[in-house]
Amino acid sequence: MFHRYNYILTALGVLGVITLISVVFQDYLELVNIALIHLIPIIFVALRGNFSATALIAFIAILLFNVLYVPPVYSFSVHDAIYLWSFAIFLLVGYIITAQAKKIQTNEIRDILLNTLSHDLKTPLSSILGSITLLLEDRKMSEETQNTLLQEIKNGSERMNRLINNLLDNARLKDKHLELKMEWCDLEDILGVALQDFDEAQIQRSLRLHVDAHLELFWGDYNLLVRLFANLLDNAFKYSNQTKQISVTIKQEDKSAQITFFNESNPLKEQNLETIFDKFYRLENAKDISGSGIGLFICQSIVAAHHGKIKAYNHENGVCFEITLPRLKQLSALQKEAE
Repeated sequence: MFHRYNYILTALGVLGVITLISVVFQDYLELVNIALIHLIPIIFVALRGNFSATALIAFIAILLFNVLYVPPVYSFSVHDAIYLWSFAIFLLVGYIITAQAKKIQTNEIRDILLNTLSHDLKTPLSSILGSITLLLEDRKMSEETQNTLLQEIKNGSERMNRLINNLLDNARLKDKHLELKMEWCDLEDILGVALQDFDEAQIQRSLRLHVDAHLELFWGDYNLLVRLFANLLDNAFKYSNQTKQISVTIKQEDKSAQITFFNESNPLKEQNLETIFDKFYRLENAKDISGSGIGLFICQSIVAAHHGKIKAYNHENGVCFEITLPRLKQLSALQKEAE
């Protein structure tokens, strides 16, 4: 996860080099020039659109500039008010650039979302319309062909339904005041409901289920947990061909429920494993695979809303997604409620 903040370390390195150069050539550089080159790492970080990181680098740059160059040197005192304005400018420049960068990123995200939606909705919609057209135009087609077309309509409708549900859940999870609709849930039943979104033949061919015989009821948001399971299943089916195996395991732990989704596939690069839960992230080799890039992001959000953890890692001949959901309420509480 640290690679996400590499740019901060880079900025600190650049600031260090600038400080070294400024100290060595201080007699040849005017104070205003030293101030200007100390803006470079601030601008570098500000372009990332992170206010906190920008403020951090600006504070360090101001501190070094004040201690090393502003009279009296090697102290935190500032005798001339004009230098206070210089410090304010450091922060102002960082703030303005960061704000603009965030606007640009927002527009980019909006464009990505619109492009993704137009593609992901268009593909199943075209399939549905094409199948319906064939059914209407050719009334003499065989029953087998009719069933095939009807199955394509069903599959396309389910894909659209998953995409729309992901968008609705994404909007709901963005609410800072989100209150989960907590209830006692049967995780095995939730898995069964999630599986209804997928082709029965594909399930029979590829999926292996391992559910703890002593699995207890779990206190959670039923609908969000169904979405969690459905998104992970969708991801596994999309990235495994028909000859590969997928396994889902639900285990009972003392203080948590342990859930793993494993699918046989090529191992992922370490960098991909660290960014796989980012919003709109798609693997480099996934251009031919439909998807909006928000499914796993929503999974992470759902797990976080339940105070749990989710991680992805390479395991033997495939990729494993491991979810740990803490038991926020023990089953004994249900028994007391029933008494």
